[in-house]
Amino acid sequence: MLTGLMGTAPGWPPRRLALASLILLVVTLFVQVGGGPALAAPLKLLAFGDSLVHGYGLPAGATFPEQLEAALRARGLDVEVINGGNSGDTTAAGLARLDWALAERPDAVLVELGANDSLRGLDPAETAANLEAILIRLKREGLPVLLAGMLAPRNLGADYAAEFDAIYPRLAEQHGVAFYPFFLEAVAMESALNQDDGIHPNAAGVQVIVAAMLPQVLRLIETARAGAAADG
Repeated sequence: MLTGLMGTAPGWPPRRLALASLILLVVTLFVQVGGGPALAAPLKLLAFGDSLVHGYGLPAGATFPEQLEAALRARGLDVEVINGGNSGDTTAAGLARLDWALAERPDAVLVELGANDSLRGLDPAETAANLEAILIRLKREGLPVLLAGMLAPRNLGADYAAEFDAIYPRLAEQHGVAFYPFFLEAVAMESALNQDDGIHPNAAGVQVIVAAMLPQVLRLIETARAGAAADG
């Protein structure tokens, strides 16, 4: 519009033309950056885990990250839940790819790992060391964490189960992170809530997990927002 006005007034004084050009430049920049102040980016929550997070055997929209994000948005929360799951991961594999996952620049992290360690009967001391290294790294990044616990299969013996199960509450207390005792609470061993393999939740099972974990996740988000406000 200003260009048109300038074009129809060739006799404008140079100072007036300069002012009009300056206004045109400001308007152009205003449009290029989106027509106004940038909207705040959604809070990023990284769900970091194995196939239980990744969504093994589930259709699009039914995975844990997708259902969790939908539940949060239904409550009016602008949160993006990043699917940082990788089927088959042990805690060692998770630790090895942690830097790659953090490239997503999350504001908070939910950690779910260890099921494959116990299914393979790996040494609980190694599982504990890997999880501790993950928590230490996340703490160094200043990220609030929700640690989801796992329970060992009982066919591995009482001693193994007791040592493995104790890893999660101990690490949560030692590192001062939020703790959800058992990721598969109310879903494990429930045939109607699991796929045919009896291990991985179906869409209904994931819905149960999300509903049970939601209060803890909401507190994690509050912590992340409070930290961002303090930093800003």
